[in-house]
Amino acid sequence: MQTIFEEIAPEPGSSIRILVNPKLHDFYYWHYHPEIELVFINKASGNRHVGHHLSPFFENDLVLIGPNIPHLNFDHGIKTEYEKAVVQFLPTILGTAFQKSIELSGIQTLLQKANYGIAFGTETKKHVKGSIQQLHKLNGIKRLLSLLEILQQLSEAKDYQLLHKEPYPVKVKEKEESRLKRIYTFIDQNYTRKIEISEIAGVASMSPAAFCRYFKRTTHLTFTQFLNNYRIDIAKKLLLTNRSISETAWDCGFESLSYFNQTFKNITSENPSHFKKRILHHQ
Repeated sequence: MQTIFEEIAPEPGSSIRILVNPKLHDFYYWHYHPEIELVFINKASGNRHVGHHLSPFFENDLVLIGPNIPHLNFDHGIKTEYEKAVVQFLPTILGTAFQKSIELSGIQTLLQKANYGIAFGTETKKHVKGSIQQLHKLNGIKRLLSLLEILQQLSEAKDYQLLHKEPYPVKVKEKEESRLKRIYTFIDQNYTRKIEISEIAGVASMSPAAFCRYFKRTTHLTFTQFLNNYRIDIAKKLLLTNRSISETAWDCGFESLSYFNQTFKNITSENPSHFKKRILHHQ
């Protein structure tokens, strides 16, 4: 799989490029660019694939992606109607004023965190949704000021997740990207059952020992840790439906309820029942 370099040209009279509903769901567009990208997709469920991170999203998603981090178009494979807005701008959008202004220090910190990839939670998505959807209707300084207001709100958010444990290493060989794509696709298609190390190693065309070393070096997680994180990500969504805790455990590929409960608590710092009650009560 080739990682495609996307050359982005801002709109005339603007340092910001905005795409509204580009409708690329039929294309597998694995690409990168030096611009920072803010993506909001609404009324759709799909897979978030940014750098080495792969996880599902449900109903909507809001992600900030740092420069040169390869990522897949968020609407890939979606068959239902959806709304999507993509905002792209260079890290140097404010020049030296950005570096020196105390008032913009929160935004500067946010854009540094973007090198990890950032996914935002429900409350933040609610707060900035309207502003992002209206941004393309603004021109000139009004567009820039609105973008700064959006970034300021994101910099103050508490409900966010860094998608990598370290800033993403932007130089990844094409062969490695192809191998990661095969691994991630296999996980997405088979997480509901037991996956043996020998099996996933075969997908990567490696011996089990070599695969374990490679996967830990590449993702900074063991394969089991990565798979459990992926499964728990899905479990959190399922728990908010009418599924029971035991049904959720089986649906996510856990072979025992006790192991599911233990893994859920290790990753989220609370057990599944407390998580479900807390979120549903808040909603």
